[in-house]
Amino acid sequence: MKEYKRLTYEDRVKIELLTKQGFNPAKISHLIGRHRSTVQRELCRFPRSYTAAKAQAEASAQAGSRNRGRKLEMDKRLLNYVHEKLKLRWSPQQISKQLWLDFKKDKRMRASHETIYTYIYLLPRGELKRELISYLRQGKKGRYRKRNKTTERRGKLPNIISIEERPALVAKRSVAGHWEGDLIVGKGHKSALGTIVERKTRTVIMVPLKGKDALSVRKAFEKELISLPKQMRKSLTYDNGHEMAQHSLFTSRTKMKVYFAHPNSPWERGTCENTNGLIRQFFPKGTDFNKVSRREIKKVQKMLNERPRAVLGYRTPKDVFEKEILKACG
Repeated sequence: MKEYKRLTYEDRVKIELLTKQGFNPAKISHLIGRHRSTVQRELCRFPRSYTAAKAQAEASAQAGSRNRGRKLEMDKRLLNYVHEKLKLRWSPQQISKQLWLDFKKDKRMRASHETIYTYIYLLPRGELKRELISYLRQGKKGRYRKRNKTTERRGKLPNIISIEERPALVAKRSVAGHWEGDLIVGKGHKSALGTIVERKTRTVIMVPLKGKDALSVRKAFEKELISLPKQMRKSLTYDNGHEMAQHSLFTSRTKMKVYFAHPNSPWERGTCENTNGLIRQFFPKGTDFNKVSRREIKKVQKMLNERPRAVLGYRTPKDVFEKEILKACG
């Protein structure tokens, strides 16, 4: 049986990100593994501004799914379940899968992710629609930060190790303990939140920062990572930001090699970019992280790590990470 070839929501998220980075349809199609004409048709539908959420909503509507959307309205128990999970920032895909797990023998408790998207976007304008859209990952604008880092800026960092020297097994995600890192910059570029994501398990560590300078970032990242078993501290892949200027000292303290991605190549740290998008649901663009407590940050971290992920077979990052620790240390 041939694999389903229509664009998925994740495909559309990638298209949105790469479009904002200035890539043409031919390059985008190559990077996401789709036919060029498919990408061109998708972008032509939204000539002014392409967003994954709008594209997904229109695709759902065009699929003749109005009746599927109304399925939720006809079953109060199913509708309440969906609302409850959306409020926890679960994606429609996650909710759909969990319904099968929670109600294995009750066929009435079924809703595809397309059904959930359709229900939300076909709601009449009003408070409920705004609320539910806000729970979706693409419900808020500014999900991805525009990057303008240049090769020259990267060159100022001494003794860097290029991502080209990173072992192939890291790219394959076959071994846990390899991480990606980044900063989510706050209001007026005066504050920031550090993010570190494990590539295989998708476990995220959200790092409260006192500042964006290299010293503050190094100390904060070290503090979070040094508590992990050494088997789970193998490498960190980062971009070219000056906040990682003390990478040599970081490596000395944590025993983790730091590999630097190519300039303007966010897909080389796609796991972290993807996770930053999830975090932006809770801390949208314009957030002043100096006013966000460590308790609030760690609450969101816990919620993300305990949420089932499709890429993990709908297991949670927390469960998968704990199993990897037992395997590595056993």
